[in-house]
Amino acid sequence: MAKKPENLSFEQSLSELETIVAHLEQGEVSLDDALKQFERGINLVRQSQTKLEQAQQKVSILLNENDAELAPFTVEAE
Repeated sequence: MAKKPENLSFEQSLSELETIVAHLEQGEVSLDDALKQFERGINLVRQSQTKLEQAQQKVSILLNENDAELAPFTVEAE
């Protein structure tokens, strides 16, 4: 049984979505199976979008936490 979308990492969700799209693009799937896979894909997309929004909020909070301006990163020559 497939894991629930909320229990997958972002990368796992993306990988499964790629597999679903490739399978559906082959066109050799029954209508019922195609609908089930489509539904699974929609759930994966929604969970992935939620995870991305949460990550964006965390980054925003971290950047605003110190309210300091960030300096460009430069690599020192060795």
